[in-house]
Amino acid sequence: MPETSVQEAQVRSRRKAVARMTYRRRVTRWLIRLLVLAAALPVVLTVLYSVVPPVSTLMLARYAQGLWVDRQWQPLDQISPHLVRSVITSEDSTFCSNDGIDWAALEQQIAILQEGETPRGASTLTMQTAKNLFLWGDRSYVRKGLELPLALMLDAILTKKRVLEIYLNIAEWGEGIFGAEAAAQAWFGKPASQLTRVEAARLATALPNPRARNPASPSAGHSRLAATNLQRVAAAGPLFGCVLPSG
Repeated sequence: MPETSVQEAQVRSRRKAVARMTYRRRVTRWLIRLLVLAAALPVVLTVLYSVVPPVSTLMLARYAQGLWVDRQWQPLDQISPHLVRSVITSEDSTFCSNDGIDWAALEQQIAILQEGETPRGASTLTMQTAKNLFLWGDRSYVRKGLELPLALMLDAILTKKRVLEIYLNIAEWGEGIFGAEAAAQAWFGKPASQLTRVEAARLATALPNPRARNPASPSAGHSRLAATNLQRVAAAGPLFGCVLPSG
């Protein structure tokens, strides 16, 4: 091969190598930007959600599919304190004292997992709020792992009252029914501010399986759960001081 042809081939090879390196650098830069954006977006949204009523990812999915959604935002002081007490008692009795994560319960569930048994969750209200705001509904260890830093972030940025207010306004209480106001209207024909103790207990104990449990006409098992919730609320003591006036 003539020397000129060899030199031209070498130049073309170098140019291709440079082009590949440039392409890789561009891809790397874009990946880094996307990762930074993905990490920053929940923080930015959480700051926004401190003043703006958010919607959940499940609500967004239903909107995208053209499905019916009923959500009527209400401030916490327009939601019955009976529901506040019942939900905290049922879902996260350490809500006022934890930092978004119930570490003792989490360690207990990890120990259960290590023994080969099925863990039962240890999910706090803040973790559930993080899931509803930013993540998907299917259960997986990946999703659970993402819930932890998101819950810590929510607890660091938002007040306890705001976390609970958001939770009670985006929690699912039936097919297309989101939030305490929509749930109270759908199941009991009244505003959330007027829920009785029994109605609140039925709504709170419907949360683990909201599409299968009917708060207005509960099954025998659901009624027992609600009765237990009422007893626990009565014996709870000062569990609600971060969100309700004392006394």
